[in-house]
Amino acid sequence: MDTATENLENDHVYILRLIDVMEQMVLTVSTEIKHIEMVVNLIKNYADGFHHAKEEKLLFPLLVTKGFSNEQGPIAVMLHDHTEGRLFVKGMSEEIENYKQGDMSALTELYEYMQGYIDLLRAHIGKENNVLFRMADKTLTPEEQKGLLMSFAAVEESQYSKGQLDRFIAEIEGLEAIYKS
Repeated sequence: MDTATENLENDHVYILRLIDVMEQMVLTVSTEIKHIEMVVNLIKNYADGFHHAKEEKLLFPLLVTKGFSNEQGPIAVMLHDHTEGRLFVKGMSEEIENYKQGDMSALTELYEYMQGYIDLLRAHIGKENNVLFRMADKTLTPEEQKGLLMSFAAVEESQYSKGQLDRFIAEIEGLEAIYKS
């Protein structure tokens, strides 16, 4: 991996695989609640806690120093999408708890939140991969890309125990094996 944007796109590969699993869960009437809880945990810790943190704390601020705006344009759209995604995840978490408390109607709401997240993230990743990251590639110097990659590695080392990101990917792969289309 030569650039920070390639690193982020690699994260997207696994996030999209998780999204595909979620879609199969929405279509499968016999989805186990523990698997949905695993998905929510993966979103919170991998997609949001790791990937979005790299964007929000490192990439976006660097792009702002290069003339991008947080208030309008692609970064503003990405930040808005991240906020929307967190609202869907909050809804999923609440409906899981409602379901566990015996509210069977919570499954309908849960699946609606899941579908909303699926639709949002597919569009979001398309915008990042095809628009924002291409703009970043044209704007950032090779030294800045390398510095971002080093900062990404530092985030990984400081926030995750050794092998934790590999375990996240293994969990995605495990869910894929259960919910093959």
